[in-house]
Amino acid sequence: MRIVEQLAIFTANKPGTLAEVCDELAAGRVNIYGLTISDTVDHAVVRMVVSDTRKALALFEARGTLVVESDVLMIENDNKPGSLSRIARVLSTHKINIEYAYLASMPTAKRGLLILRVNDPKKALRCLTKGLL
Repeated sequence: MRIVEQLAIFTANKPGTLAEVCDELAAGRVNIYGLTISDTVDHAVVRMVVSDTRKALALFEARGTLVVESDVLMIENDNKPGSLSRIARVLSTHKINIEYAYLASMPTAKRGLLILRVNDPKKALRCLTKGLL
């Protein structure tokens, strides 16, 4: 469990845009650990955690792409019922708001990856480190 930088890339909401984003990262040998996309009528926001945030940021900025950085929690957690509940309960107990989250794991995997955007990442990390041990 750690605090990492997430990139939010603002792109056109049309076919091929995600492929371009991924092509750019692949060319720079940057791996994607987590990704979610939110769409609106005229644009999409691609939020991602990658292996080399600085390199990815430079690649996108060189293309003139609007990118916003934010701190998020990256948590490798158990892939079983109640795992997210325990995390959410600890945060709630300490009055830490979860602004959004994304996670994934294969059904047969023992562990999954959870990305949490919270209102106070440092406090959340401290609370989760103490509360889940």
